[in-house]
Amino acid sequence: MKTVTIVGARPQFIKAAPISRSLRKQSKEILVHSGQHYDQAMSDIFFKELDIPTPDYHLGVGSKGHGAQTGEILAQVEEVLFREKPDWVLVYGDTNTTLAGALAAAKLQIPVAHVEAGLRSFNRKMPEEVNRVLTDHMSTLLFCPTDTSVHHLATEGITQGVMQVGDVMVDAIRYNRLIAGESSQILERIGLEKGSYVLITLHRAENTDDPKRLSAIVRALNQLSVPSVLPLHPRTRGRMKEHGLTFNNPNLLVIEPIGYLDMLYLESQALKILTDSGGVQKEAFILEVPCITMRDETEWTETIEQGANCLTGADEWRIIDSIEGFSADFTHVPPVFGDGYATDRIVDHLLNYMKVT
Repeated sequence: MKTVTIVGARPQFIKAAPISRSLRKQSKEILVHSGQHYDQAMSDIFFKELDIPTPDYHLGVGSKGHGAQTGEILAQVEEVLFREKPDWVLVYGDTNTTLAGALAAAKLQIPVAHVEAGLRSFNRKMPEEVNRVLTDHMSTLLFCPTDTSVHHLATEGITQGVMQVGDVMVDAIRYNRLIAGESSQILERIGLEKGSYVLITLHRAENTDDPKRLSAIVRALNQLSVPSVLPLHPRTRGRMKEHGLTFNNPNLLVIEPIGYLDMLYLESQALKILTDSGGVQKEAFILEVPCITMRDETEWTETIEQGANCLTGADEWRIIDSIEGFSADFTHVPPVFGDGYATDRIVDHLLNYMKVT
């Protein structure tokens, strides 16, 4: 069996690492990196730390508008698929890379397997929502992380090829958490103590590309009274500069983007996490750290239902109030994202499907 795996952004690198290790023990994998995350700190360091094989193809697409980026990835991936003639195209999540890879495969009648299928925020203004819906409707095998995601697919009439396998992020954290604890010196480098700080991430387009939302979030961060650290995404930095926004809070430490192991350790030792990232919400839940999400909705509804996460939107005062008042009790929270062995199930399904067909 030959699989072409297509990745292009941080969450995809993290999920691809365990699956790639397992796939390559039993079959051939061709790895394609779209270059959607083009910054070295946002891409290359993840491949090194996660021991992901060097990509067989690096498309170097970089930052573009949604249409141009998706179209360029689609055209280049199509050439790769013509050349490699794989049995499967494996895509992850909800980025433009995901959609372009699935489209290229579907046009060539190559089966698509989608890891993290069935997620829905029900906000079609989000490019990610459009990407995940379209990808699911083109996929032959849909690997769902939760029962909720299976239900979402069923309501759209998708029932064939749907498997609830658990979340690969649990596998990745189970594998990498000990490594991060032994190797990361991030707290010593930035002068913070365990359990004393709020970790912040801010990068989602609905926040960074909307001047009103971004201004409100920056005002909130400038008023935080608890020690906080923000690894600043390049896009966020650029948008702040465009709109004349600056951070001026002595309690807020703004640092450059960091690698996965440092990020995982920062997450695991944080008092709380403030984010607009889908992946970080889930990592916070798995690591049992209270999460505050600067979005109006989330695809990870299980984190809300279990009382481990709350939504503030881009409301300045809701953000501040939640930092001060929100807490979570993980004593009786069930492992809704699985047991950490999703990778084995995914690879088994891929291999067995080829044997049956």
